[in-house]
Amino acid sequence: MDMKLLLDWRLHLTVVLASLLAEWIGILRIPLGPGTLLLLPLFYAFIVGVLFNPHLFSGMQRIIPKRVSNAAGPLIMISILPFIAKFGSTIGPAIEQIIAAGPALILQELGNLGTMLLALPFAVLVLRMGREAIGATYSIAREPNIAIISDKYGLRSPEGIGIMGVYVVGTMFGTLYFALMAGYLASLDILDIRALAMACGVGSGSMVAACSGALAEAAPHLRDELLAFSGASNLLTYATGLYVSLFIALPVAEWLYKRLGGAMLKEARHEKL
Repeated sequence: MDMKLLLDWRLHLTVVLASLLAEWIGILRIPLGPGTLLLLPLFYAFIVGVLFNPHLFSGMQRIIPKRVSNAAGPLIMISILPFIAKFGSTIGPAIEQIIAAGPALILQELGNLGTMLLALPFAVLVLRMGREAIGATYSIAREPNIAIISDKYGLRSPEGIGIMGVYVVGTMFGTLYFALMAGYLASLDILDIRALAMACGVGSGSMVAACSGALAEAAPHLRDELLAFSGASNLLTYATGLYVSLFIALPVAEWLYKRLGGAMLKEARHEKL
């Protein structure tokens, strides 16, 4: 990492101005059907970041050159570390509530299989995707999941292309989507907000930060408890998610794809006849 690029004044000035603008706008609550959509400062900062991204808008290279943007990319992990440390400090004091949650917190990792059970049939039957659907839907497509696909199939394989596509989209829009979805679901009051906090822990630092932050704004009186639940959930996902993905999710995705693929072949043959 080139320190000269990281110290470029244009990069830091853009970050400061985006942060000040986002904080000045503040939290907006927009009624939407039976619930309320929370727009957090993170949302505005994300929009500003997209607008200044030279990879999306070539004209922005005059303000933020691509080489500076590339060098600053890895800093997202460093910037999220203080928030992860905050999670760790809230887990201890709330250990009694976490233990009281019982098996729900441990078994929540199996809930990640639900996305595959919904997305894989849609990808195969509706979008007519090939084996890219396996890599794209068997997990949330974070770094440990990419490592599994890379080791088993290789990143140049259809499965590797599928997971990298979801990884890129998740990196760009996943954090924003989590923040909006969490705040809206909390306003509906149909699920226990602690369950929503558990659902925040998907194994991504930026996503769990955005998700738990939105929940904390929706229920400020439960802020510390929600941060503790989401932090513990994320920690368990890091500990168990790799094994669930490797030994359960991926084999089930393979089995389901073969079943769906067989149905498609029969349908294609029937249409030819």
